[in-house]
Order: sequence, then structure tokens, then C-alpha cells
Amino acid sequence: HDLEKGLKECLLKMGYDKLYSHQSEMFEQASQGQNIIITTGTASGKSLAFYLPVIQRIIKQPAKRALFIYPTKALAQDQQKNLQPFVDFFGAKILNIGVYDGDTPASQRKKIREEANIILTNPDMINSGFLPNHNQYGYPYIFANLCFVIIDELHAYRGAFGSHVSNVMKRLIRICRYHGASPQFLCSSATIANPKELAENICHKDFSHISQDGSPSPEKEVVFWQPPYVDSDKSFKRTVAQEMVDLLPRLVENDVRMIAFCASRKETEVVTKECRDILASKRGSVLSNKISGYRGGYTPEERRRIERDLSEGNLLGVVSTNALELGVDIGSLELVVMGGFPGTRASFWQQLGRAGRRAEKAYAILILNQKPVDQYLGLNP
Repeated sequence: HDLEKGLKECLLKMGYDKLYSHQSEMFEQASQGQNIIITTGTASGKSLAFYLPVIQRIIKQPAKRALFIYPTKALAQDQQKNLQPFVDFFGAKILNIGVYDGDTPASQRKKIREEANIILTNPDMINSGFLPNHNQYGYPYIFANLCFVIIDELHAYRGAFGSHVSNVMKRLIRICRYHGASPQFLCSSATIANPKELAENICHKDFSHISQDGSPSPEKEVVFWQPPYVDSDKSFKRTVAQEMVDLLPRLVENDVRMIAFCASRKETEVVTKECRDILASKRGSVLSNKISGYRGGYTPEERRRIERDLSEGNLLGVVSTNALELGVDIGSLELVVMGGFPGTRASFWQQLGRAGRRAEKAYAILILNQKPVDQYLGLNP
């Protein structure tokens, strides 16, 4: 390949002796200046596929800039961890990475704008920080030297939110043109029906699509769980939350590492509290601390701590809203419990992909609620 010698050494040091076919295909097409959307499975190494062309360009020309856009703050933080080995290898003089979002302290912002050549951010920050100030505070330099815009988890930008982001990208391209730059777009998405069309609508450019997945994928077993009726005339079933409160403490007692998805923040809190109470009454605080909630509204420090405890194994289970559905790598989990069908196939496969990220067999339990879609799926799995 045309990989830089230094980058090859860095990959070998990180334990990659060869690339998957979709990663090398993306590298080759990106090197030719194509705009690309990649839609291989969860945990297939999509991130590495778009890191390589970007890092290669920046090693050759450290003055160049790249924007990585993520739908959530948690994801940007997680990707910063993944990029750290490259920084350690090349040194911060060549490769400088900064997370620039609402959580970034004001004291660090100026430094990131001036020094970071890879900036991790989200669409809101582009809209409220970057674009309105494009002629001041060090932004002109970023726009004039912008060579790559990476949009991860593209399937998150659908509906009204998607059309807003599409307008933000239109402004971004216009402002880059004003500063004399024309960035290349690299996007990734979960499996959806029309990725190329979505990418072209959001980024206003022509795209090529990479979908052939070259990575090994663990076997997955999905259990469809029908809650029982509570009354004799079969009008009411037990709720998803009640079933979860029965199931999750048993999983924790049996050392199963799992994640449970709830439909709302309130349900997340209720399920977490009841599971902890049950575990505390059986075994005291040792086990009740093994399960935690995760949702928007926690402080950044709390969220980082939960992600860290999960991947290090201090926590056995986490009860989450769909905030953890996107690609935050939380170590190898054995089981996913879904509290109701998440509403789209993309979300279903994303949630399912949280388990078995390390090539062991993965299990998922889909607890069906009373909604027509769930019950239809229960009859036609």
C-alpha cells in the first residue's frame, strides 16, 4: 500500500498486522480524492478506515486540518481515546487532537483552535461556534486549511434534525470556498437502505459507497421475549420495566456482562433503582454497585466514569437510554437486553452490535411491549 512508513510502524505497534478489505478500499479511494460513505457492520473497524487517510495527509502536511463530527459528546470523547495511540507515536508536534464541544473549558478552546489539526466536535458546535465566527478567533486558518470532514454515525441525521445538519453542511462548504478550501467528505453509517442518497443529501457532493464487510463477525442469537398477561381476561401484559427488574438482578448475580436499553430517561432511572434495591436486599452494597444507569443529563465526569468502569469490568451491567447505542466502545459485553423494539432497523442492529465486539458469541433479548410493531415482530421474528 501507499501507507507512510511511519504510519505502518504505528499500526504494527498497535497490533494491526493487516487491514480488512473495506479498510484498504476506503484508504485507496480516499487517497484519490473521493467522497466516501462506508456501511459495514458494528465493530468492523470503520473508525480506523477513516483515520488512516486523514492521519496520512496530516503527517505529510501538519498545517492541514480535519473536522470529525459526531452526533453525541460521549462519542467524541470515546474517539479521542482511540486516536491517542497515534498521537503517542507521532508526538503532539505533528499530530494534535482536541475535543471541541460544549464541555470544553474556555481556557482550552483558544489552544485547540490554534494548535489542533484534528478537531472532534458535533453539528451544534459547528453551527453555533465555527460558522458564525469564521472570520475571527483563529477560525479563518482552520477553514482555509480544512482538507477532510468526517461525519460518523450518519444514520443519526434523519428527519428534521437531518435537514438542519444538511443546511449546516451547505454553509460549511460555502465558508470553506470563501476561504479557498474544498474539503473531502468521509462518512460512516449503520446499515440503512439508502446510505449513498443520505450522504449526498447531507453533504451536497457525489459519493461512492463501500459496503463489502471484510471483518469477522461473531455469531448472534436473539431471543424474542413475550411478557405474560397479568389478568385472566388477557387485556394487560406485564410492562417491559417489570420484566427487566426481574431479569437484570439475576444476570448480575450470575456475572453476565450486559447492557439494557430503556425507552426513556425515566424508565432508565426506575429500572436502575429497583434492580439496585433488589441486589442490595440480597447481597448488600457489593452487588448493587455492579449496575448503573446511563442517560443524558449526567455530568461529563459521571458519564466518563461509567464508560470507564464498564470497559474495565468494575460494572457488570448498565441500564441506558439509546445514548449508548452509537459507537462508544464499552468493552466486550455478552448480552444486550432491549426494552421494546427501538423503532428502526438501524437502531436495532446498532443496539445488537453492543454485544460480542470481541469475536465471542453474542446474545440479545428483545422484550416486546404492547405496541403493534413489537407484537407484529413477536409473531414474525
